[in-house]
Amino acid sequence: MTPLQRYIAEEIAVDHADGILSRREALRRLALLGLGAGAAAALLAACSGNDTKITDFDPSPAAPSAPPGSVNAIPTTAITFAGPGGTQLQAAWAAAQQPRGGVLVIHENKGLTDHIRSVTGRFAGAGYSALAVDLLSSRGGTAAFTDPAAATAELSRIPQDQFVADLRAGLDELQRRVDGKKLGATGFCFGGGLTWLLMTSGASQLAAATPFYGPFPDNGDLAASKAAVLAIYASADARVNASRPAAEAALARTGTPYEIFTAPDADHAYFNDTGQRYNAAAATETWRRVLDWYSTYLG
Repeated sequence: MTPLQRYIAEEIAVDHADGILSRREALRRLALLGLGAGAAAALLAACSGNDTKITDFDPSPAAPSAPPGSVNAIPTTAITFAGPGGTQLQAAWAAAQQPRGGVLVIHENKGLTDHIRSVTGRFAGAGYSALAVDLLSSRGGTAAFTDPAAATAELSRIPQDQFVADLRAGLDELQRRVDGKKLGATGFCFGGGLTWLLMTSGASQLAAATPFYGPFPDNGDLAASKAAVLAIYASADARVNASRPAAEAALARTGTPYEIFTAPDADHAYFNDTGQRYNAAAATETWRRVLDWYSTYLG
C-alpha cells in the first residue's frame, strides 16, 4: 500500500470512528481500495480504539452563515487543456477581473466536486484567478463516477508521479492565463498532501502555498522549493498532525518564509462547508489568513 493509499484508508476508518460512516459503508469503501475483510476490520478497530478526540455531531445545527468568500465568488467554467504526454486534462477555471496572481486549487480525495469549484470561484472573487485540475481526468473525469467512493478508490490507484505531472501542467496553464503574475497552490486533505508533494518535486513556479491539513510526504525534502508556506492544521486532527513536526523541520531548512497555523477547536476537513466537520468560525479565520498570505507573497 502506497502512502497515499494508506492515508485514504485511514481517513475512511476515522470517518467511521467519528460516526460519519456506518461500519458497513466503511467496509465497502475499504474493499474498493483493495483491502481484504480481515485487514479492513483490523483498521476500523484500531481507529475506533484510538484515544484521540471523537467529534460529536449536532444533528440539528443552527442555520449556517455563507461560507467565507462565497458572497463574492465568481462562477467557474469547465475547460480542458493539454496535459503530460499529449493527454487532455479537465479543470474548473475562474478568472478574476483584475488578477493579482493565480492559485492552483487541489481537490480532496472525492475529485473535482462542487465544493472545490466553489473555492476556486472564491479565490477569483478575492482577486486571484484560480484553476482546479480534475486529477481523475485520465479516468474520464470525476463526473464519470456515480459512486463517490469509487472515485476515491480510483484516485488511490493513480501513481504519485502522474499527480505531480498533471499538477505541473496545471501550473503551466495557470501561468499562461495570468501571464506575469505569481502563482500559489492551495490543497485540501488529500490535496493538501499533494500540495506538499508538488513542493518537494521542486515546482519552481510556486511563489506561495497554503496546504490545508495534508500529510507531509515520508522523508519529504523542500530544498528545491522557493514557496512561502502557510501550513494549516486543525487542533483535533491527530492523524495529520503527526506529520507536522517533519513538515516544520523541512520548512525551517529552506530559509523561505513560513508560518504554521493550527485552528483551535477544529477537526480534519473543517473548511469544507458541505461536510459534517465544518467549523464556520475556524473556516472564516483561516480564509482571512490565506488571503493575507497571498496578498503578501503573490501580490
